[in-house]
Amino acid sequence: MRLLAVALVLCLMWEAPAVTAQTAALPEWAVPTDNPVEQRAIVFGNRGARLVGTLFMPKGTKPRVAVIALHGAQVPLRSDPLYRHLTEALPRLGVAVLLYDRRGSGASTSGGAAPGNFDLLADDAVAAFKRLSRERDIDPRRIGFWGLSQGGWLTILAARKEQRAAFAIAVSGPIATADVQMNYAVANILRIQGKPQATIDRAIAARTAVDDYVRGKGSRASAERAEAGIRSEPWYADTWIKGNIDDPEWRQQIGNDPMRALVGSRVPTLVMFGQADPWVPVAASLEALRARSADLPQVTVRVIDGADHAMMMGVPPARQVDAQFAAQAAPDAPAYFALLGGWLQKTIDP
Repeated sequence: MRLLAVALVLCLMWEAPAVTAQTAALPEWAVPTDNPVEQRAIVFGNRGARLVGTLFMPKGTKPRVAVIALHGAQVPLRSDPLYRHLTEALPRLGVAVLLYDRRGSGASTSGGAAPGNFDLLADDAVAAFKRLSRERDIDPRRIGFWGLSQGGWLTILAARKEQRAAFAIAVSGPIATADVQMNYAVANILRIQGKPQATIDRAIAARTAVDDYVRGKGSRASAERAEAGIRSEPWYADTWIKGNIDDPEWRQQIGNDPMRALVGSRVPTLVMFGQADPWVPVAASLEALRARSADLPQVTVRVIDGADHAMMMGVPPARQVDAQFAAQAAPDAPAYFALLGGWLQKTIDP
């Protein structure tokens, strides 16, 4: 599977829910919480897969708003640090959070399908929506989606599929096709490594030749020659080109247009970008959104000052483009937290 660092899926096969401030050990002088959160097991199915998750529910009798978290490419488990801020912050606002293991990871089965099909993963999120709609204490009219990175893409798709959703929050999800996004990312990866522009141009030319073939615009022979021309280079692995020629998931991914999904949706949507994101063509995404603003009255766009792809501050660029860093990433940008909570409360309680 390839997207936004093209997943090296780090399947830890751990079924435990994410550790929160409420479940962590406390010193003897700590006082009881005034924000008790119940954790419920949630199991649902979709297209052959059994999907297993945890619902973090603020205690009380009032029907709750609920957020369904969609997965980043390299963070398929509900225990991954990326999702911890949701379970620690949103219940304080009276918002329930559903985390589930992506199909084929953790406690969830694959259903015989590969995990990189965007349409299938968005359908899984819609199945989660339908399951939560039947859950006690959840207001079925106030369920929405959140996702970061690949999850941001999937959030837009899920909202297009499920127009009853109350909201969608897409974080660091490019408004561009996957091949455009990956060409941008690969150029930055090589740039951060100090490679000259001539090397970057060779890498992108090879990727473009392969993608043209996958799209049906070029010959296989040209694509194979282009890849073979860089295969012996020490930076070949950093181009994320290997296997793309015959990968049906890559073909499906580059055929996905998030703008088309956005224009076809009427779900209130918050789109957030990090100001300093090496993975996503933020400037081009903003330009595309501005150009179609008349068709997107439901969309709010915000750029988080100083934040990177994972909504973190102060992470060195070399670490940001390290594919394995995604498994450790956890948002810490104050403006991101403020905008997330403020927009969500305004949207669900206008």
